Amino acid sequence: MISTPSQVPHSPIVAKKPVRDYHKHISQEPKAKLKNIIVAQPQPEAAKSPYYELEKKFGIKFDFIPFIKVEGVSTKDFRKQRIVLTDFSGIVFTSRNAIDHFFRMCDELRVKMSQETKFFCTSEAIALYLQKYTQYRKRKVFFSDAGINKELKNLMIKHKETTKFLYICPETRSQDELTSFMSENGIQFVEAVMYKTVPNDLSTMKIANYDMLILFSPTGLSSLLHNFPKFKQGKMKIGIYGRTTADAVIDANLSIHVMAPLNHHTSITSALESYLKDIK
Repeated sequence: MISTPSQVPHSPIVAKKPVRDYHKHISQEPKAKLKNIIVAQPQPEAAKSPYYELEKKFGIKFDFIPFIKVEGVSTKDFRKQRIVLTDFSGIVFTSRNAIDHFFRMCDELRVKMSQETKFFCTSEAIALYLQKYTQYRKRKVFFSDAGINKELKNLMIKHKETTKFLYICPETRSQDELTSFMSENGIQFVEAVMYKTVPNDLSTMKIANYDMLILFSPTGLSSLLHNFPKFKQGKMKIGIYGRTTADAVIDANLSIHVMAPLNHHTSITSALESYLKDIK
């Protein structure tokens, strides 16, 4: 039986909230000079990362410290979801983590997916990552150009009568664009929980030494509050990426100083550069 997201056990979905006017939640306090900024993500591998350009241009320093880590769901817990992987002919991936843990689960369960299995990915970069586990050219792989899901949605509609979709997802998440789309268009799918995010140990970090904190997910904020239960924002500025992250920060009664995507800023580095330029 194919279930809708709400029918799948052990896969709580964070309720979808009304879209806020985030402009109203950007702090209007005078912009302060920044020196040390902590970024709650791994250090960029690219030598020409925009972060490094900002360091040179504005004389600031970034420290990259992941606030969360990804752990795989055990096969024992996965079996509780009563999902038979070979029942599905279309697998939906929205991240590299999803790919890693799908193939991990296949190995641990000793499951071999058919060569006819179709893989649907939300970007070309995610699709190409499949090469780590399978012969890409021999697989039926579909993805969205430029990370825009319109083409992918059309493909899913095209295949919905002949494809049983399995959506690989983390333990806790917000209802996203694709799950909403599939539900609204009668596309039958099951959400398979294969990984989860947990807080990293940040006990050695001296958070008071930083002028700004940049967050990328609600779980990053949860990790901050888990590691520093007495955290007070004080003069610290907060930059965030994404609406769900903004919602979590606002709900925690913390102030936002930099946000992306917002206005014409599509990246957090672009929004941060604008902030830095305005400091007097």
